[in-house]
Amino acid sequence: MSTKLDQLSSWLKERKITEVECLISDLTGIARGKISPTNKFLDEKGMRLPESVLLQTVTGDYVEDETYYELLDEADIDMFCRPDENAVFLVPWAIEPTAMVIHDTFDKQGRPIELSPRNILKNILKLYADKGWKPIVAPEMEFYLTKRNSDPDFPLVAPVGRSGRPETGRQSFSIDAANEFDPLFEDMYDWCELQGLDLDTLIHEEGPAQMEINFRHGDALHLADQILVFKRTMREAALKHDVAATFMAKPITDQPGSAMHIHQSVVDINTGKNLFSNPDGTMSELFMQHIGGLQKYIPELLPLFAPNVNSFRRFLPDTSAPVNVEWGEENRTVGLRVPEATPQNRRVENRLAGADANPYLVLAASLLCGYMGMVGDVKPSAPVKGRGYERRNLRLPVTIESALERMEACKDAEKYLGEKFIRGYVAVKRAEHENYNRVISSWEREFLLLSV
Repeated sequence: MSTKLDQLSSWLKERKITEVECLISDLTGIARGKISPTNKFLDEKGMRLPESVLLQTVTGDYVEDETYYELLDEADIDMFCRPDENAVFLVPWAIEPTAMVIHDTFDKQGRPIELSPRNILKNILKLYADKGWKPIVAPEMEFYLTKRNSDPDFPLVAPVGRSGRPETGRQSFSIDAANEFDPLFEDMYDWCELQGLDLDTLIHEEGPAQMEINFRHGDALHLADQILVFKRTMREAALKHDVAATFMAKPITDQPGSAMHIHQSVVDINTGKNLFSNPDGTMSELFMQHIGGLQKYIPELLPLFAPNVNSFRRFLPDTSAPVNVEWGEENRTVGLRVPEATPQNRRVENRLAGADANPYLVLAASLLCGYMGMVGDVKPSAPVKGRGYERRNLRLPVTIESALERMEACKDAEKYLGEKFIRGYVAVKRAEHENYNRVISSWEREFLLLSV
């Protein structure tokens, strides 16, 4: 057993862990894997899973047979999953002492699996490392608390808080409105502290019982792991208090959507100096190129930022989400905001991603867009001053179908993400959309049933 696995073994034994949740992220961001007794986990030094779980849709279905067998071995072989000793977290809500361990995936020759979201992010981070650069990110996760809902035909509604009443109106930044669910958040913070998650502030957002959790800035891979764990933790804390937590991009009609805002900068890997600032404190050429890359390539890779048909409801007119890739300083009406900061903390905030995005893939995509701008000398547009909601320049695709077509045709991104990944991801999202189209909605029953 390697030294790293010796350290992991000691960690598990010190905490008297009896079960290990061995997991990977699929393309949607669902945690898939196996639950193993600790002794078996340590003996086997990993697990095997069918490669096919990486072509599984959010409904549990698979892509069409032709694509399936072009991308995967016809024998439906296993991939080899190895634990990452730096991605080990307690499961505080479990009855027995339990840990979850995030794994990396390889084929039998030891090569990283091309469809793996975690491997995709690691590949993008290596691009930066090869240049002597290191990205720094700080995600902000928005989500709704809702009343428990067992019938999907009924709309989601705000839950009852400590006062005995559901929230009405919009309570942006209200301390009292957030404190309505104080017992729930006490559990959430306690559990996250036990897990070592780098949480910062809790904010009440615009929608009824809509909240935002900010993460402290740090390494992109570690924070992607933390977001995967946080989503599970938040849902479990909500269930304990008889409510639900949802990271859908647009869960409630006529209410704001939920985003994953990504603050990102790039530092010199040796000195830690922020490459987005010149020695005199002004914006550097690399910073301008990074913004230019985000502007040019986000529209080409939008399915990684808005992965579901519901994601595009967040971009409807008259919503609080900016439907553009314009940029501006201290401007929340554009997709790319540059917050006021010291030269060492200069960054861009990508406000376009939905909370429903796979954390590995959305961080990889956002960093890749900036990277392609930096190495390709892409110039940004002029910054927007004032209101930018109505800006139609650099317009984004407005449907998941058109977005998938653009992603499929983007050869610049294919060079870095790989043809196999793009084909697999697009196939999964098309299969999900086909399933969506088979469902007759309440709107159709309400307005068409007796009228046409």
